[in-house]
Amino acid sequence: MNKIKYDINLMKYMELFENITKTKLKDCIENDKQLIFVVEGNEIGKAIGKNGVNARKVESVLNRNIKIVEFSPDVKQFITNFVYPLQLKGVGEDSGKVTIHGSDTKTKGLLIGRDSRNLKNLISIVKRYFDIADIRVI
Repeated sequence: MNKIKYDINLMKYMELFENITKTKLKDCIENDKQLIFVVEGNEIGKAIGKNGVNARKVESVLNRNIKIVEFSPDVKQFITNFVYPLQLKGVGEDSGKVTIHGSDTKTKGLLIGRDSRNLKNLISIVKRYFDIADIRVI
């Protein structure tokens, strides 16, 4: 777990998100095609809003795709929340190595992504909060 540093743009995104959704934000991560907002536990419904109204409003104001993820202090639950709506058979953890059991080959493919981009993204984000060595999809 490293110290997380934000640039001025990310701080503006975070403030805007909190003002629109009226939720407590834990983190904001910018990757190549979207902004990922990590909200505190039990705030996901409020953050998304009724019928997704808050999420759509944030997307239109920022003109970016966003993903809202609920934080959990349990690494397995956090990964499940992060990859939602993908359905997993289960997530296991043993001495810093996390294994994700995909429900079918399509789910496994989506988890890994082209050139394993999705998996690398997931690993870097999970490492922000948890002391893990690796994540494998089986």
